[in-house]
Amino acid sequence: MKWDVIVIRFAFILLLGAVGYFLNPVAQTSHIDASRPTRQIISAIVGAVVAMFIIAFEMRARKASLKTLIGAAVGSIMGIIGAYLIGMLISTQDINTVPGEIKVFLTIALAFFMGYIGLMVGAAKGDYIDLSALGGIFSDKNVKHEYKVLDTSVIIDGRIADVAETGFLSGTLIIPNFILAELQQVADSADSSKRQRGRRGLDMLQRLRNNSKLDIQIVETDFPSVREVDLKLIELGKQLDAVIVTNDFNLNKVAQLRGVAVLNINELANALKPVVLPGEAMRVFVLKEGKEYNQGVAYLDDGTMVVIDNARRLIGKTADIAVTSVLQTTAGKMIFGRLWEEKHDAENAESNVAIHDSRSLGFRRATRELRQSTIIEELET
Repeated sequence: MKWDVIVIRFAFILLLGAVGYFLNPVAQTSHIDASRPTRQIISAIVGAVVAMFIIAFEMRARKASLKTLIGAAVGSIMGIIGAYLIGMLISTQDINTVPGEIKVFLTIALAFFMGYIGLMVGAAKGDYIDLSALGGIFSDKNVKHEYKVLDTSVIIDGRIADVAETGFLSGTLIIPNFILAELQQVADSADSSKRQRGRRGLDMLQRLRNNSKLDIQIVETDFPSVREVDLKLIELGKQLDAVIVTNDFNLNKVAQLRGVAVLNINELANALKPVVLPGEAMRVFVLKEGKEYNQGVAYLDDGTMVVIDNARRLIGKTADIAVTSVLQTTAGKMIFGRLWEEKHDAENAESNVAIHDSRSLGFRRATRELRQSTIIEELET
């Protein structure tokens, strides 16, 4: 709960308590045998209690939908009008037939009864109200806002602008002022690489703001007691019940531990990579030597690493390969394969292998799987 709301409610309680103390509504009652200062204190307590009941009703009313509030208001008004009309009939009765005290009691009790019944029935039947029939005067705005807070890393990365332009990013994009300050600090850095990254981030922000389909808001909210920018993002996400959009793996984990939802652009990119199945053929450009003996390494257009057996001699050339396995790691997806002609040679060898060679063939398969797992461990470390 925001502190300004708490302060306003506390001030409201003090105000009604002060009004009760100075006006002293229990001063004329004969049921309390006390001095004037004591009566004033009792009046102040009564005013504070009434204020707390009003605040409790206000807190409950804020959670109700607009249809429920309209139904409750209409029902209570109709109930009070009905009680007033019936009270007029009671008041016209002869005093000899109905005593005056009973008339007053019946009138007040009837007003409370009819008002309460109208309030409860109207609130229960409020969902049947068609707000569109009111000509747009009222509209149900009880829709949860979708806030997404952008991190510095995802702004500098730039892919967030492409995702937003495709229409897959909905809601309001929040850019905190401390993120702008960090971007400006990076753009003013003495290091040329950092300076270039900072300027790229500012260009991406300008590109986002020029997109008329996006709702961009720059908020001044800051947390002076928190020094790290990542922790400030987490606190802002908690305050706005927002989602943090980032590329930072560590921020992703810490935010999830703190109970804040995170959208990671890298995870989205990995999920959208094309599916490659073992046995499929592909043509790749062997770029460099692998970590194991006689291996070659290639990369797909999306950055996926392809490790090829016996491809060292083809470095700098294009090769047709057959996929042998696809593994998903924390760093992304990895594809293992071998040259296409070797695939056919291996198939022929396996079909012509003798019985006494089956053990050596299984040994070779286990060795190849061990090499693949070793490569994955080295990359993850």
